[in-house]
Formats: sequence, structure tokens, C-alpha cells
Amino acid sequence: QVQLVESGGGLVQPGGSLRLSCAASGIIFEFYTMGWFRQAPGKQRELVAVITSGGSRNYADSVKGRFTVSRDNAKNTMYLQMNSLKPEDTAVYYCNAARRERNYWGQGTQVTVSS
Repeated sequence: QVQLVESGGGLVQPGGSLRLSCAASGIIFEFYTMGWFRQAPGKQRELVAVITSGGSRNYADSVKGRFTVSRDNAKNTMYLQMNSLKPEDTAVYYCNAARRERNYWGQGTQVTVSS
């Protein structure tokens, strides 16, 4: 059974930082491209950051220079370090694991940026 479990969300003031984690089980983690997506109320889910099995990274323009995605294959865990947070970063953040025809999602973690 595949499980992706996100953690680390919460309420933070503008300019603050959070680190999200995504712990994976039931997959050979090192083979998967891992990604972070987010969905704000009334908006479509969008890609935030992705890291391939080889370690290549890509980011949405809106988070470049502020967010950093990383992975620890020994711990089957992906991270998202979020700095200089803005109110528009408020959303539910989802973890995704993809390889060929396989595509899995976590349950999401809420990030709220507000003073």
C-alpha cells in the first residue's frame, strides 16, 4: 500500500519560514520523481516544485528564489523549505510521487500565511 504523508504545515506570518516534509512508503522512493503541488481556495491545483530521481529541480516562477525542494532517499522523504512566505502562498500543499504510469498523492497539509 502506497502512502505519502505530508507534515510541517501551519500558520506563519508574512516573511516567515516553514519546512514541509513528505514521508513515502510502499514505493521504491529513489526511482520516483517527487513533487509539491498546492491548491488555494477557488483555484486549480498548481505545481510548486519537482525533484527527479537524479536530483534535478524545477520550480514555479512564483516561488523561485524562496522555496527549495530536496530529498533524502535513505529516509524516503522529500522536503520543501519555504522562506519569505507571502499571503499568496496560502494553500493546501500536496506531495506527489510519479513514475511512468504510476502517480500517487498525499492527503495535503495546510499552509496559511497571515498576520
